[in-house]
Amino acid sequence: MGNPIQFPAIKPSARSFTPGTYPSTDFESLDGTKTHIRFGNRSVNATLSLSFSNISDGDVIVILNNYQDVNSDWDYVTFNKDSAGLQGLSDNHNGLLLEYWMQNGSNEAGLKWRYTGPPTVTSTFNGLSNVSCSFVACLDAPI
Repeated sequence: MGNPIQFPAIKPSARSFTPGTYPSTDFESLDGTKTHIRFGNRSVNATLSLSFSNISDGDVIVILNNYQDVNSDWDYVTFNKDSAGLQGLSDNHNGLLLEYWMQNGSNEAGLKWRYTGPPTVTSTFNGLSNVSCSFVACLDAPI
């Protein structure tokens, strides 16, 4: 099931969050009758994207090492008030967003934040780069 690994405390320039959906399906009979079935009480596939502009090569290495650490053993990423996902938000938004992420992307909820792919690094100037990281909240079945 993996272990939690804290995302580095590097302030993002931009973030994008989508809360996800509930797993469900629609069935339609030949006479047009529709039935909607929902499979569970937790939303899945919430997404989070973080962008970092003109960060130092040292911070780039920290993010790349986090990616390697998380994916080497199928661990998962955690965020808290000091991690990159929340830095730069006002205190009001910080608390509300942290509470939502903890409920919808935490071990207690069964959801785990995992990288959707490797971070993208673009060199901008000597010693500075832009980095993009994307995550998805996965529902792991208990072992």
